[in-house]
Amino acid sequence: MFSVCATIFDVKRGFVPEALCCILVFFGLASNLILSLISNNIKFILASIISMVLTYTITYLLWELHLWGGGDVMLLTGIATVIPFGLTIDFLNIFPMPSIYPFSFSVVINSILVSFPFLLIFVGYMVIKKDIFKSNLDMLMNVLSISNLHYIINQTLNKRIPVKDLREGNIVNSYYFNDEHIVELINDVDENLKVYKNNEDDGFKYYFKSLSAGGITKKDMNLLKIMSVQKIISDEISIKISYPFTPAIIAGLLIAVFYGDIMLLFAKNLVLVI
Repeated sequence: MFSVCATIFDVKRGFVPEALCCILVFFGLASNLILSLISNNIKFILASIISMVLTYTITYLLWELHLWGGGDVMLLTGIATVIPFGLTIDFLNIFPMPSIYPFSFSVVINSILVSFPFLLIFVGYMVIKKDIFKSNLDMLMNVLSISNLHYIINQTLNKRIPVKDLREGNIVNSYYFNDEHIVELINDVDENLKVYKNNEDDGFKYYFKSLSAGGITKKDMNLLKIMSVQKIISDEISIKISYPFTPAIIAGLLIAVFYGDIMLLFAKNLVLVI
């Protein structure tokens, strides 16, 4: 239920509410504490705390590397707190493939593996929505060429928005300029915007863009809005269209509950085949 709510927020509004994830973590700790008290066995609350700490630490490091957003970190931490180890649901005859690591790690692995179909569906939806092939029928006949794939990705996964509408986490595409003052301002903030020297002969000396997939920070966002108001940069900027990861997380969670760890399932089937 919490994961579904997080997915709805992420898809519709582009973020996962921190309060929702905090409630999920509290629910996980409380429910496992009750289980420990009822069963007179400390393993439930102990496993919940260990799973929470391990999952938060690893996913936080991935967030620091700007590989995904903070909302995904908190949601996975909440899942780890509620379900610290694999489930065996006897009355449904569900005996998922167990793993040597915490259950949440299976959710993470499953989520990454199933995210690729979601990405393909997302790109397909954007192609249909923007009607890419309407004025490019020849491209439809040769859609798998490198140049055509590059064009499709640029057209479907990027958009221009007013700078005033920027939000924390947006991934800013290359913005070209010559003003040395912009270089100083961005370097002073030293967050997730980075200035690069432009090696192309197109009249611009520099360009800035998001350093990684983590997107711009709040300081970056405020700086860009201030520069726009002061006419240091233009009123519009190009950003990548965010691909919500929470649908993949909820799919990874369901697969982990009913089938187990995908990688271990593949490994088991491979061994059986050999």
